[in-house]
Amino acid sequence: MSTQLLIYENVVPISKERHAKWSLQAGKDFKHTEKLNLVPLLATEFLAAAREYPIVFSKKDDQIQTLALLGFREGENFFLDEKGNWTASYIPAFLRRYPFVFSRSEDGKQFTLCIDESFPGFDKSGKKGEKLFAKDGKTTPFVENVLKFLQAFHNDQNKTQALCKKLDELDLFQPQNALWTGTDGQKAALTGFHCLDRAKLKDVPTKMLKGMIESGELDLIYAHLMSLGNFNRFKDNLAKTAVAAG
Repeated sequence: MSTQLLIYENVVPISKERHAKWSLQAGKDFKHTEKLNLVPLLATEFLAAAREYPIVFSKKDDQIQTLALLGFREGENFFLDEKGNWTASYIPAFLRRYPFVFSRSEDGKQFTLCIDESFPGFDKSGKKGEKLFAKDGKTTPFVENVLKFLQAFHNDQNKTQALCKKLDELDLFQPQNALWTGTDGQKAALTGFHCLDRAKLKDVPTKMLKGMIESGELDLIYAHLMSLGNFNRFKDNLAKTAVAAG
């Protein structure tokens, strides 16, 4: 389960020299996500996302990432229709920030606003959508709002990492696999992800558990556990796909 850059293809720093005339027509076309079967998720999104997506964890060495699953198999997105519309009511922040992203310096202290120039919503003539730069060369209010969104996104990433570190220290992660077999014998498997062990929650010290209740962290844990029921929806989608293919 590798996330890498996912939908980002040609990321460059935004600059008035290069993008002075550019504008962005974001729209609601999510065709660029058609090959995604997972997307990074912030802990602050758990309560909203749990209603529609299975929420899982990717754990490799010391790196732990929270993810919303979009499909059972690689290249499979159950939340995108044929016209490129997102069919779920909640859209993860990772997708809403696209085509913008922060680039971090080697020392981790400086952040540069970047864009994915391959995004088809950009208009290099500046005739459609929101302009990136004003005539005086300064970034527009639209871009300033993007910066605020990305700063909040970064802050929530740090909070998410802090939560994952705590859960790891409490030894709550359990490796899992999801398997599906259709009536025709067709099989699908999702491996390499982790979930929280409900039974191990009973071993969390009372004082720490109380603190997690007060901080809202326990709500996030139960949102994750509740979200796993959405795997049943995936199985239904797989069954429909198998019938259509047959």
